[in-house]
Amino acid sequence: MAIGPERKYMTRAQADVADIDVGLRKYMLKIYDYMAGGLVLTGLIAFGVAQSPALIHAIHGTPLFWVLAIGSIIMVATFGARIERMSVGSAQLFFWGYAAVLGLILSSIFVVYSSASIAQAFFVTAGTFAGMSLYGYTTKRDLSGIGSFLVMGVWGLFLALIVNMFLQSPAVDFALSAIGVLIFTGLTAYKTQWLKEWYAETDGTEVAAKKAIYGALSLYITFINLFMFMLRFLGVARSN
Repeated sequence: MAIGPERKYMTRAQADVADIDVGLRKYMLKIYDYMAGGLVLTGLIAFGVAQSPALIHAIHGTPLFWVLAIGSIIMVATFGARIERMSVGSAQLFFWGYAAVLGLILSSIFVVYSSASIAQAFFVTAGTFAGMSLYGYTTKRDLSGIGSFLVMGVWGLFLALIVNMFLQSPAVDFALSAIGVLIFTGLTAYKTQWLKEWYAETDGTEVAAKKAIYGALSLYITFINLFMFMLRFLGVARSN
């Protein structure tokens, strides 16, 4: 292998660091590519389903919605438990399948919210996510303590959402939406830093490929949750 002139005068340690930097960039770009692809697939399926009143009713007007919702949770748990034993191809199929299921689940937003609200929430979410992910990638500050606190906050948030399903309080719903935006904004930075540090434990090309897919799923779920809380916070319901 040819050695560039800038590498000839590197120490072994400097060369190793350079190799890690290049590998890390490729690994993170692969994560973002998978995540973006998953978001596109989810959006296309959600929009397509929303164009058919019959499909909307079949999914959101029957117990099928709860089958899909519970099934998506089981899919994530299964993926996390079996990722080490999966092939890269199987992990990819699992990721795309999960993104497709989320598309079915989220199709109702095109019925509930105006197109302008959805577009606004998406672009605000994308900007927020990009900024916080960049911060998580570049900061020297250890975010693990904040991350643990935010993860606990997620459980409290969803418990409060369940309680408010019975209370039906608009004020509480608005407050929980704002809290959800803050929690998942912070989790974006924390998870990005965690994925960056996780790369250092990679010991093979296949392992790195599977970690990229798992990392993409983690950031994808964070983005979706941030978007949904942003939509609840900023969104305007359709007049019809």
